Amino acid sequence: MDKVLVTGGAGFIGSHFVKRIIQAEDVTRVTVLDALTYAGHIENLGTAFLSDKLRFVHGDIRDAAIVDALMGDGTTAVVHFAAESHVDRSYAAADGFLSTNVLGTRVLVEAAHRHGVDRFVHVSTDEVYGPLVEGTATEEAPLCPTVPYAVSKAAGDLVALGAHRTLGLPACVTRSSNNYGPYQYPEKIIPLFVTRLLRGMPVTLHDRGQHVRNWLHVEDNCAGIEAVLRNGEAGEIYNLGGGTDLSSKELTGHLLAICDASWDAVTYIADRPANDVRYSIDWTKARDLLGYRPQHSLVDGLAETAEWYRRNPDRWAPLATAGPRTIQPSAPHPLLAPMEMPRGH
Repeated sequence: MDKVLVTGGAGFIGSHFVKRIIQAEDVTRVTVLDALTYAGHIENLGTAFLSDKLRFVHGDIRDAAIVDALMGDGTTAVVHFAAESHVDRSYAAADGFLSTNVLGTRVLVEAAHRHGVDRFVHVSTDEVYGPLVEGTATEEAPLCPTVPYAVSKAAGDLVALGAHRTLGLPACVTRSSNNYGPYQYPEKIIPLFVTRLLRGMPVTLHDRGQHVRNWLHVEDNCAGIEAVLRNGEAGEIYNLGGGTDLSSKELTGHLLAICDASWDAVTYIADRPANDVRYSIDWTKARDLLGYRPQHSLVDGLAETAEWYRRNPDRWAPLATAGPRTIQPSAPHPLLAPMEMPRGH
């Protein structure tokens, strides 16, 4: 693979992937391009900065000049994580989601094609298939997104796949179920509930807590993404699931037990608009063709995740607010100027 560009590599999933791929013997350089907005933190990369392979660039995927410079600097593979990803935020800021998730992806695929990148992996979500009352969605299922976030990701998928069909870009798309694990920004349900419960604060469930999601440990998702990067067929889509299906109420029960809290901490609120009741994907293709198989159990994974938040309050306490879903974006991270490269070259 040689020189890999990882967009959004200081985010939750991206940082886990960087720390994984940087250990590969056939990778000589990992360049992280991240805008370091509210959910991206350079601290997430942690031990990756001990490697001379790592190069960090503070920049936006919509900045064509930065993207072109990085693609033209010997990049052989791209793994594209950078995205606006929070459903609640997408209702109030749909323009930003469309701009980053669609136009940003377009900037990347055009530059990747122009510089002859060997592999482009676009990381997406099972939410593009929309809600399923029953059954599971294979990669051939029609796209039927409902919430603005999922709409923007579906459009980004089509940008990447369209570049394969029209330009010959060797692009693949991964669609994973809900990820969890350490370092996740405390706006998603698991870190939000854990950090509130650890402080003795209440948590809220939409409606009756009946919404079902498949929970996949972030490291299992990253293993699947690496398998697609190495062996996926250009132009193909790969679902990455295989975690555990839980309703939000069932998930809350696990988190209450882990955090030594009771159901007295839970209140119910009105459902948000178009809150999809259930997602479900069939991951047989990735299993049979790429050997993808999740390794983490939910019980152990949730306990490990909660313990990380328990031991690292300095990483999340300054980000948390009294309201469960009102965290506001901050200014870009002050540590690095655009294009500053503190490690490697």
